Amino acid sequence: MSYIAKLEELLIKSVIPDIEERLDEIFEEIAGNKEATEDAKEEIEELREFKDDLKDVLDDITNGDIDEDEAKELVDDILESQKGEDEEDFGFVEED
Repeated sequence: MSYIAKLEELLIKSVIPDIEERLDEIFEEIAGNKEATEDAKEEIEELREFKDDLKDVLDDITNGDIDEDEAKELVDDILESQKGEDEEDFGFVEED
């Protein structure tokens, strides 16, 4: 399997669903508390931005705008991050 295909599979079957699951958990907490804390609002915003970035990567894959080297790097970052249970950034560098 090519790294591009592996990246697409990881994003669709693992990373994006994990983000959506975490968002659901946060919304359930908010519903239970009847109020969103600043931390919850910030996490929601960060997760939504991250999810949008991942969808952009999927668009790049669809459009052929990502090469095997880039895909390998992202796959390696995701797999390393999943091993470390660091679900915050999956190895992506935040852009300013």
